Amino acid sequence: MQQFSFSQALLSWFDQHGRHDLPWQVADDPYKVWVSEIMLQQTQVKTVLNYFDRFIERFPTVQDLGTSSWDDVAPYWAGLGYYARARNLHKAATLVTQKGSFPQTLEEWIELPGIGRSTGGALMSLGLRQYGVIMDGNVKRVLSRFFAIEDDLSKPIHEREMWKIAESLCPTERNHDYTQAIMDLGATICTPKKPLCLYCPMQQHCKAHQQGLETELPFKKPKKAVPIKSAKVLLLQSENAKHEITWLWQQRPNMGLWGGLWCLPIFEDDAKFEQVCQSLNFKIVASRTHISHSFTHFTWQLEAICFVIDKDQMEHLSIELSSEWLSPEQACQLGVPTAMKKLISATEL
Repeated sequence: MQQFSFSQALLSWFDQHGRHDLPWQVADDPYKVWVSEIMLQQTQVKTVLNYFDRFIERFPTVQDLGTSSWDDVAPYWAGLGYYARARNLHKAATLVTQKGSFPQTLEEWIELPGIGRSTGGALMSLGLRQYGVIMDGNVKRVLSRFFAIEDDLSKPIHEREMWKIAESLCPTERNHDYTQAIMDLGATICTPKKPLCLYCPMQQHCKAHQQGLETELPFKKPKKAVPIKSAKVLLLQSENAKHEITWLWQQRPNMGLWGGLWCLPIFEDDAKFEQVCQSLNFKIVASRTHISHSFTHFTWQLEAICFVIDKDQMEHLSIELSSEWLSPEQACQLGVPTAMKKLISATEL
């Protein structure tokens, strides 16, 4: 199969069946493409659509994002997960704002935090409408099936070969349409499970289809069992002067899990939890709530133990635990992770 026929078949399919109305498909607006590319890492389009417009409405330009504090940004990412993406986007936007212009080469894009070769290629192609090559999960799946590549693509030597193939197929004309087209094909037709080969423009020439390997490729390493961890959540509840139910919330450090978001105090060490309860004289448990929250690398079983606190203790405890009394609604406005939203929903106020 020649390069021209692959790209032409893909572009012809895209013109009829591709996605042309995504909110970040705007010519001459690399900022919107940038935000969308970062949001789309490890996240499906349908999920990103729920966040993108709200984020852009609050931060309509890279300057708006780059001059905002992380505390302003966090609530607009809360729930999307993989928060390091947002912190890197924020840092990079600050650097671009200080410089006064967007990067104009792949090398300049890759110098920014959170941008690798594939994201940089997407920004060159979709953001600047210049030549760019991508290698996201959709592209890997399409190419590994089209050429029936059975290698372990997680190994650097095989990934380098995939990049060579991607570069050889990627046209200079209509480069941005080709980039969107190959992502769309992977997302809507050449899907991870139950690919719709009947509707695929590559079906007649796809080696995996010819060999009946569509669902076997790309090669997947056996999944490791995800460890289950448990922790206790300290839920201190009281009423403020307006007779509103408030909980004691902590802002997590910027680095690490849920960086910069607001959480109830979490203790992975039961002994430490008991020590804190004894030192602060918490005795009568008002309620217990259990939730489970899964990450890519482990599942967290959280038990929230609620103590009702007298008003005269509120100020002392906020100082002692470096926390703030906030209603669940106020905490959500500041930015809380999905696990805390689950806990709020599961707890009777």
